[in-house]
Amino acid sequence: MPRYFFVLCLLLCLPWWIQDLQAQDSVQVLTLQEYQRIILANHPVASQARLLTEQARQELRISRGVFDPEISSKLYRKEFNGKEYYNTWDNTLRVPLWFGPVLKAGYEKNQGQFLNPENSTPENGLSYAGISIPLGQGLFIDERRSVLRQAQLMQDIAEAERVKLINKLLLEATKDYWDWLLQYRTMQLFQEALELADFRLKGVNIRAREGDLAAIDTVEALMVVQDRLVLLQQAQLNYNNNRLQVAVHLWGENGVPLELQENTVPTLLGSELATLQPDSVEQLLEFARNNHPELRKLDLKGDQLAIEQRFAADKLKPKLNIDYNVLQRDFYLGSEALDQQHMGNNYKMGVSFSLPLFLREERGKLQLTRAKQQVNALEFTQTAREVAAAVQAAYNELLALEQQIRTQQQAVANALILRDGEIIRFENGESSLFLINSREVKYLEAQVKLYELRTKYAKAKTYLYWAAGEVPVE
Repeated sequence: MPRYFFVLCLLLCLPWWIQDLQAQDSVQVLTLQEYQRIILANHPVASQARLLTEQARQELRISRGVFDPEISSKLYRKEFNGKEYYNTWDNTLRVPLWFGPVLKAGYEKNQGQFLNPENSTPENGLSYAGISIPLGQGLFIDERRSVLRQAQLMQDIAEAERVKLINKLLLEATKDYWDWLLQYRTMQLFQEALELADFRLKGVNIRAREGDLAAIDTVEALMVVQDRLVLLQQAQLNYNNNRLQVAVHLWGENGVPLELQENTVPTLLGSELATLQPDSVEQLLEFARNNHPELRKLDLKGDQLAIEQRFAADKLKPKLNIDYNVLQRDFYLGSEALDQQHMGNNYKMGVSFSLPLFLREERGKLQLTRAKQQVNALEFTQTAREVAAAVQAAYNELLALEQQIRTQQQAVANALILRDGEIIRFENGESSLFLINSREVKYLEAQVKLYELRTKYAKAKTYLYWAAGEVPVE
């Protein structure tokens, strides 16, 4: 009779096996690597992160604008009662240099009955070329150079912020992927358990009609089918909800949201055990110290504050500027303008000096900048320690989960042995259907726990790299 029972069970299972094989043929697998690449290609947050770099590049272009040559022209004319009081025309070209001085060239042509004598020019006008040199404040650094250098550092800060946003996006999306895989495997497990309970119910019904089993066993078998149907329905609900959460991260070109097809499923690839050596942790810690986006931002902010501090200290110096312009008739400056005698007889020169008596604004700005530097240094120290602790904690969790998974694998194997042994005892008339179901429930619980531990392990591995500063795309 036991052989007849197993043959019958095999025949009852055959349609499900065929159906399962057909379903596998139509399944489309979405790997974690493909999933992450789709996210990086078109996700709005990824696009925003890329725009940070572009914004910083344009900020740098704006700051470089202060070194652009500037041309200006002024024309003033006054007539009253038919008299030409004056007609002035002044054209200037200014070329700021990186190291402080400003080159100047221009052309003036002024005339009129009441023209200020100092503005008088030859009939063909007066051209000039010269230089303005700061000898005190602004010689080694000024506002233009300070802004430009900080804008150059801002590009690196924007890159660090971009990495931070991408890492956070990949961390959340990858966690959702592993939850999706967990619910998919749990649903498969309960589907198989339901099918097993269903054909066992059919077998028990046949044996009960033949008098080989008591009628009460059919009720026991039916209750198991009903319990597992409820478990499967809940697993299907969780799977569908997690699938929707995964689909939230999928976007196509031009901001078109993508939907996961019903036959698209996750894969186990990437969730396998991969033991990290202690030297790997040291490498991750070293990588975090040099490349973690939060530490990079604080380090670069420190560089910006150093430039700001240097500029604030320069403001304590007096303003001492010297202007010199060589003059020549007509519009063009000829070669004779460079002659020493000509330069000594045809020039316009000036010296300006100024210095606030108390320097309260300048001294306050300097002390404020130094205080900001101290705050930034303290924040860097604390953040560096938090990053190192997060990497070490993630590594410890990874090691613990490896041990738990190996232990749970043994527990699953033992639960399966007990279940199979109970089936053999049942065939020999030494057990009951209730005990078989109890053993099977323990096996299912152990298997679900193993799935959960593997999911935690996959998440912990992702979190470890996130804590170090970069989530790799496998």
